[in-house]
Amino acid sequence: MMEVSPSVYEHAAQFLGRSPWEVSRDGELIYRAHAAAYEFYRHTPIMPGIDIYNLEPEAYGAVVSEPTGQGIPGIDRHPIPSAAGLLELPPLDPATDGRIPVQIEAARRLAERFPEADIRVPVSGPFSIASNLVGFNTLLLEAATEAETVAAAMLHLVEGQVRFARAIKDAGVDVAFFESAACPPMLSPAAFRRIELPALKEIMCRIGEVVGHPIPCIIGGNTAPIVDAMLDTGTGYLVAPFETDQAAFMAKVADRHDIRIRINTDLRIVASGTHEQIETEARRVLALAGDRPNVCLGTGALPYETEPDNVRYLIDYVSRITGE
Repeated sequence: MMEVSPSVYEHAAQFLGRSPWEVSRDGELIYRAHAAAYEFYRHTPIMPGIDIYNLEPEAYGAVVSEPTGQGIPGIDRHPIPSAAGLLELPPLDPATDGRIPVQIEAARRLAERFPEADIRVPVSGPFSIASNLVGFNTLLLEAATEAETVAAAMLHLVEGQVRFARAIKDAGVDVAFFESAACPPMLSPAAFRRIELPALKEIMCRIGEVVGHPIPCIIGGNTAPIVDAMLDTGTGYLVAPFETDQAAFMAKVADRHDIRIRINTDLRIVASGTHEQIETEARRVLALAGDRPNVCLGTGALPYETEPDNVRYLIDYVSRITGE
């Protein structure tokens, strides 16, 4: 049977009839929202959180703003003027800084309630943290003009994330690692190797040592050009995003059966398509998977307004046609 792994973040708030902003600021609501989503989908893994890329920047002093309606909370003003300023930051303290303690506690409670589930706390990569602290435009300009400084700043952010991972491990849950800000075309493949990869390898190796196994390297966007670099991190799990050339991506991992690959569906179809469209999209992904072992079907981050019955239909349909 093919596993389906939907990415449930802000969408979990819909199960409580609350806004993503409300849920993101309250540990009890984070716990209840993700518990309700899991009870409906029985998906794996559970990754409790709403605005996952805001967590560490907020812990470092960025201010997360309340959006209108059901939008995702965001950071409007970037508190650090340049990448050089990142080198002055002390490592974050997961016991006290920002919402990190709340996030870990929500995950611990979910593991206690659902002992059969795979609970993974989202942890961001250094380029994603830096882009929210410095701002994308500034960071990308400096990546082109001051590459050595930016690369040093990426390495400097590693220690705080290792501390975060250690606190997650101590709570009895696991880590999911996200670094989508570094994907092409934000960084060219050459710049990715020069600026991002040294820190990426360091952080993934050290977190892997903390949790006792290789950790997922989840990068969205056009990642087919950097598959080889991602494999160099020693990860055991990659995502083939819908936004990339998925056939080219799968060709590059054809012989790496030790790596679990999640092939993402078209999020628009899952969120609001018809059942017929969902079936067609599921068959497209299954054809890409072919007879490759160690593969699953996934989604990008489900929008708040995603129709829950669509996700449930996708899970049930794939289960039905790939064997109970």
